[in-house]
Amino acid sequence: MSETVITIVAAHEGGLSEALQEQALAAVKSAGVDRVNMTILAPGKAVDVSIGHNNPELSALLAEKLQMPGKADVFIQPGGAARKKRLLIADMDATMIEGETLDELAGHLGLKDEIAAITAQAMRGELEFEAALNKRVGLLKGLPVTALQETLQKTRFSKGGAALVKTMRRFGAKCVLVSGGFDFFTGHVADTLGFHMHVGNRLEIAEGKLTGRVIPPIVDKDTKKKTLLAEAKALNLPLEAVMAVGDGANDIPMLETAGTGVGYFGKPAVQAATLYQIRCTDLSSLLYMQGYGKQEFAA
Repeated sequence: MSETVITIVAAHEGGLSEALQEQALAAVKSAGVDRVNMTILAPGKAVDVSIGHNNPELSALLAEKLQMPGKADVFIQPGGAARKKRLLIADMDATMIEGETLDELAGHLGLKDEIAAITAQAMRGELEFEAALNKRVGLLKGLPVTALQETLQKTRFSKGGAALVKTMRRFGAKCVLVSGGFDFFTGHVADTLGFHMHVGNRLEIAEGKLTGRVIPPIVDKDTKKKTLLAEAKALNLPLEAVMAVGDGANDIPMLETAGTGVGYFGKPAVQAATLYQIRCTDLSSLLYMQGYGKQEFAA
């Protein structure tokens, strides 16, 4: 009989107290499970709880009983070798880095609030991505390219992102960054964090300034899904060997296609699209989900 693994990751270091572990075990037992095995992945931070059952009804019941809002993120999935993924497909803005680079660029023209409002609508799925992208970039017409470098210098990486990419690389996985943002930024983020490749939109530039246009083809939700499928095919991998992570509506097709699609502080549409959500921890939770212990993380 296949097993179910419940991974519990505390919001803070040391937050996984004995009391919280006992609370989790009590919740599991209340779902009718009497045989469990607990493995410490990181003392005071993360544990695996393995049970010898695997069916949708039980997983749904456990998900209901194991909610720990603000205290820990809980991931319930089938156990076995397929937990460790061979391909990672990741979004950039508000996922691998904090914030939205396009919104930050708009700040140079005093348009951050206006453009951020359009970004938020697009990420919630209220606006078609390509139209929203073209509208926002159009408002940046005349912005000097020096603003790109200034924005890049202020870019902050999301906690746990470097460990995620470098650890998965260490254990043989391919890591791909795919963004509706711009290749000026995806190249830097990919090089810094250790991604094997990156895909991003291209800004048209003339005489040292943005023209307000994006060079086709547009990288959108379909591109993200197609990139995932193409990379999995090239590596001869089943989709269950793929992990994807993102936060916005344009990430949903790739999250739904991956064997394990995870929302990272996801918008409501993303939370509705996949069972796996990071709500109070960081990107290192994607490693704990795969069964990696803290001692296996790359520096």
